[in-house]
Amino acid sequence: MQADSITLTPDLEQRIQGLGLEFLARFLELETRRKPTNVDALAELGHVYTHQGLHDKGLAVDRKLVRLVPDNPTVHYNLACSLSILGHRDEALESLASAIELGYDDADFMRRDEDLRNVWSEDGFRRLIDRIRQA
Repeated sequence: MQADSITLTPDLEQRIQGLGLEFLARFLELETRRKPTNVDALAELGHVYTHQGLHDKGLAVDRKLVRLVPDNPTVHYNLACSLSILGHRDEALESLASAIELGYDDADFMRRDEDLRNVWSEDGFRRLIDRIRQA
């Protein structure tokens, strides 16, 4: 006997994915309450919030990560992304500059990263790209 296959509509598939993100967010929230300095859980929580469209919450997590690991270029880059998404262009460029000073060097990715779309046209963004390419 052959099993019937289930076809998911795009709407149902999106709802299922959303439930998965909600579950993951709740799990990570519990973990970060239990261990507030768990950098890996915080980083993942920030990504989940961003995917859920909870940009203010993602920004708060990214700011906390910068306080916890100030010498990590990736947390500065992620903070820049959150700031850019929320339209805080000047702060986003400052965070990108910090990321670059700390060793971030993927100019090609920066130019494609949709989270940075709000700063792509800024002169400061082009200068940062040039700085990476000249290094």
